[in-house]
Amino acid sequence: MKLLYQTHSPYARKVLVAAHETGLAGQLDVIHHETSPTRRNEAVYAVNPLGKVPVLLLDDGEVLFDSGVICEYLDGLHGGPKLIPMQTAARYGVLRMQALAQGIADAGIAARWDIERRPEALRWPVLVDAYREKIAATCDYLEREIDEGAVDLGTIALATALSWIEFREVYDFRAGRPRLAAWYERFSSRASMQATALSGATHD
Repeated sequence: MKLLYQTHSPYARKVLVAAHETGLAGQLDVIHHETSPTRRNEAVYAVNPLGKVPVLLLDDGEVLFDSGVICEYLDGLHGGPKLIPMQTAARYGVLRMQALAQGIADAGIAARWDIERRPEALRWPVLVDAYREKIAATCDYLEREIDEGAVDLGTIALATALSWIEFREVYDFRAGRPRLAAWYERFSSRASMQATALSGATHD
């Protein structure tokens, strides 16, 4: 299988961390592709009309995109503990955590666009504050609710989202949140996270 990847994407990293956690990383040929909303990557557009990574190219020619879809597919390929539980209550708890993590990443990326990448005359600080407020409220919720022992798709998504907002210095999620900060440090020490560190700059 080929994984079209980007070394500084929280969504692509989520997939690769999941692959490591399920023992499938060795079955992936990881190929870095630079993409951004203003940079058209023809190789990526050829397989994903959204022009975004991650994209998983299966050996039978099928193409999967969106990190959640790819992770669910990979979770069906291994015989170990599932990243997305089958039991209803546990399953939706994990998917809810993934949704929170997706929201953190989405808000962080939108904020960074306005902080660093939009022409200065067009920036809107009020909007950046609103995006950061969403991240802060979510992190406050997680400070109370984080399951410190869970390793599943929800916590993988959360760790990779938090790693991105810290990598890009968008928001300090650690401040005033000792439980969340301690959980992140422990999760970040996992081999799957150590093997997939974020790197690189965005190219437009």
